[in-house]
Amino acid sequence: MNLTNLIDLGFTLLIIFMIATPLINQEQTIPVNLPVESKSSQIKPDKNTQFVAITIKADGSYYIDNIRVGFADLELRLRALGANPRDTVIRIRADSNVQYQKIITLMDELKKNNLSKITFDTQSGT
Repeated sequence: MNLTNLIDLGFTLLIIFMIATPLINQEQTIPVNLPVESKSSQIKPDKNTQFVAITIKADGSYYIDNIRVGFADLELRLRALGANPRDTVIRIRADSNVQYQKIITLMDELKKNNLSKITFDTQSGT
């Protein structure tokens, strides 16, 4: 029995996994110090739900899915998301040291664009 083809297949799969693995958790690459909350059970999201992460760093800068945007660009992107009939959930990842007004301003923009499904990312406490 010739095992050369199986060895080639194994190496091919190894290369594919080596390339694909760093791309899996690419959404949370912006380092922020998230607020802490107590542990609780989580509800599984629907498969048709689209998640969009909006990060607010401590210096007040905004990021949409790891891309830095100004507030004017953020308004345009939120308007486009609000026009999309697909279920969209906004994940707000705000640094624990960010000014509260920045979060309220973002929430106001979400409300203007009919984006009412919102989650806040936090760290679980001990």
